[in-house]
Amino acid sequence: MTRFDNQGVAFKGFAIMAFIVVILAGIKAASPIVVPFVLSAFIAVICNPAINGMTRLKLPRALAVAIMMVFIVLMGLWLASLVGSSINEFSRQLPVYRDQLVEQFAWILTKLQAFNIELSKEQILAYFDPGIALSMTTNMLSSVGGVMANLFLIILTVVFMLFEAQDLPKKLHFALDDPDMRIKQIDKFLQSVNQYMVIKTLVSVGTGVVVGTGLAIMGVDYALLWAVVAFLFNYIPNIGSIIAAIPPVLLAFIQLGPAGAGGTALLYLATNTVMGNIVEPKYMGRGLGLSTLVVFLSLIFWGWLLGSVGMLLSVPLTMIVKIALESSRSGSWLAILLSDRVDETLINTEAKNNTEASADADRASDAEKQ
Repeated sequence: MTRFDNQGVAFKGFAIMAFIVVILAGIKAASPIVVPFVLSAFIAVICNPAINGMTRLKLPRALAVAIMMVFIVLMGLWLASLVGSSINEFSRQLPVYRDQLVEQFAWILTKLQAFNIELSKEQILAYFDPGIALSMTTNMLSSVGGVMANLFLIILTVVFMLFEAQDLPKKLHFALDDPDMRIKQIDKFLQSVNQYMVIKTLVSVGTGVVVGTGLAIMGVDYALLWAVVAFLFNYIPNIGSIIAAIPPVLLAFIQLGPAGAGGTALLYLATNTVMGNIVEPKYMGRGLGLSTLVVFLSLIFWGWLLGSVGMLLSVPLTMIVKIALESSRSGSWLAILLSDRVDETLINTEAKNNTEASADADRASDAEKQ
C-alpha cells in the first residue's frame, strides 16, 4: 500500500480538487483549440443521425458526409450574412428607433411630471437604449462568428468525426477492456447523448420557426434574425429564452407600442412553455431534466471556461456530464443532485446501478475462487 493511500480522506479530497483545478486551467488556456473542437463534436453528433439515414437509403457514406458538409457551409455563410446585414441595418436605423422610443415613453413622462418627477429624454435613453438591448445578442453571435472563422478547421474535424462515428463504440469497448461488448453503460451513454442533442436541436428549430413566423406576422423588424437567436438560445433553458426575448420585445415596443410588446412577450412565453414543457419532455423523457440552479451555474461556469460558445452549449455539456454520471455506478448519486426532481426513474437507476455493481462483485469473487 502506497503512502498516498494511507493519507486521510481530506488530503485525497484536496488532491482531487487540485487535479480538477489544473485540468480546468489547462482547458481555459487552450480554449482557442478546445472551443472549435467542442463545437465540431456537437455538430458531428447532430449530423450523424442524418448521415446514417442517408446510408440506409443505399447512399455511400462519403457522399452523405459531403452533402452534409455542403449544407453546413451554406448555413454558416447564410448565418454570417444575416447577422452582418442585420447589425448594419440596425445601426443605420438606431437614431429613428431612439426617437420612436422617446415618443412611446411620452405618456410616462407626462404622468411622472404630475407627481413632480422630472425625467429628461437622455435619462430615458440611458435606461432603455435599444442599442444596448441588441448588443447583448450581437456580442454573443459575434463571438460565435469568431469561432466560425475557423470554418475550414471545424469542417475537417467534423468530417473525420463522422467517418469515425461508426467505429467509436467498438473502440471505447476495447479501450475499456470490454472486447465482448458486455458493458452496456458505454452504449447507453452514447445513445443518450445522441438522442438528447438531436431532440434538443429539433425542438430549437421548431422554436425558431414559430417565433420567426409570429414576429413576421406582427410586423417586427428583423424577424429572421430573432428566429435564429431563438434557435440558438433555446439550448439554454429558462434563462436563454428570457435573453432571446428582450431585444424583440423592446423593438416591438418601439414599433408597435405597449400592445405589440405584450403580444411579442406572450408569443415567446407561449412558444417556450409549449416547447419546453410539453413537446420536449414528451420525446426526451423527464429523467434528463436539470434543476434551475444547475442550469444557471452551468451557464456561468461554461461561459467562464469556454466563452460565448460555452454559454450556448452550457446545458448540452452539463447534460453530457449528467448522462455519463447516470451511466456510471459510482456517479449516479451526483446525477440525482443535478436533476430537477427526485422521481422513481432516478431512484430505479440508482438501484439498478447498485444491483449491477453487486452482481459484478459477486462474479469477480466467484472467478477468484475458481
